[in-house]
Amino acid sequence: MRNIFYSWRYYSFGKEQYNECLSSILSSNLLNLRQANTIFAAFAACFSVFTLLIDKAPFKAGIYLATAIIASLFAFYINYKMQKEHVNNKFIYTITAFFYLNVMIFGIYLGVIANPDKLATIFLCFLICALLMFINPPLFNFFLTLGAMIVFIAFSIAHKTSEIWILDVINAMIAGIISLFFNWHISKLRLGLEISANMLEEERNKYHDQSIIDELTQLRNRRDFMHTFQRYLSNYRTSDDYLCVAICDIDFFKNYNDHYGHPMGDDCLRGVGRVFNSLKDSLGVYSARVGGEEFALLWFEQDVSHIDTVISHTANLINKLQIRHEKSKVSEYVTLSMGVYVERCGSSSDAKALYDLADKALYTAKESGRNCAIVHGKELEQYKIPPAVAPID
Repeated sequence: MRNIFYSWRYYSFGKEQYNECLSSILSSNLLNLRQANTIFAAFAACFSVFTLLIDKAPFKAGIYLATAIIASLFAFYINYKMQKEHVNNKFIYTITAFFYLNVMIFGIYLGVIANPDKLATIFLCFLICALLMFINPPLFNFFLTLGAMIVFIAFSIAHKTSEIWILDVINAMIAGIISLFFNWHISKLRLGLEISANMLEEERNKYHDQSIIDELTQLRNRRDFMHTFQRYLSNYRTSDDYLCVAICDIDFFKNYNDHYGHPMGDDCLRGVGRVFNSLKDSLGVYSARVGGEEFALLWFEQDVSHIDTVISHTANLINKLQIRHEKSKVSEYVTLSMGVYVERCGSSSDAKALYDLADKALYTAKESGRNCAIVHGKELEQYKIPPAVAPID
């Protein structure tokens, strides 16, 4: 029995996947519980009215009305909890049990106490259908169904003749088995679909990440850069005045690769990639690797004077890496040349044109001796940020 239960529970996908997907399914149970309580409240209220008008039995009508009021309160409480806070699985199990108990009280009173000379067909229908509205673990359903059957059998024996309660007991056992069987397989199917959908979503996200992230540096790649660039051109905050695009190139990187070898070249790119990745948290700068040793940055500015701070901070971080570069003609360590173009937000939507202007600024920086940055724009006269010297820790 234990092996059968666990083969259903983990469904060949593992305990972690099971728990994650079960939580998602239980959340949908909460919506079903709200609807089920609302429907049951209306049903029980109608039963109360008909009993009062047709049978002239106020006490019986009061019992049915009480179950309707309880179901209505459950529906309102569930709606309140859903709006106010995240609901955990324990709360959902508790509400499900109380809903089932309320339905059971209605069914037992109608099928046994109020009609001791008749078979409890309505209660048995409730027993079969009530739990089929929800997706629960099999043990939880088993204990709910077993508890309902025991209570029903006890009331049936106490209030009915032996000829009737024997049939009730047989029918209750059949109804319980049917309910458990169908709920077992429906829950297993639903859980399997949920897990499969979850795994497909994870695979989709994985392939999507692979399509936009550079594997070596873990920066975004050129494709994502161009999409982001276009998005930045059309979506910006009203407080942002300027969009800055910078193209950066590692100085004499071919010489570095030829001298130290490609594995060391990859290590150098990873180090530079870590620096650019850190700019997002510290300065809100988007970064991407757009070529072999070429990187691109995007960020918004309210004041153009802050551009120098971003550029100098980046150069200092690269300098702090202290990556030896004996074949560099400008420094004994790895350095960057940078071209920056500044455009007022909303004045252009041509990402390629702005990229080319930043790229031209990069070539100007290289012609100016490398290990520096050239900044220019429509409203900004071109100027040079000289090499930065960072303190060595």
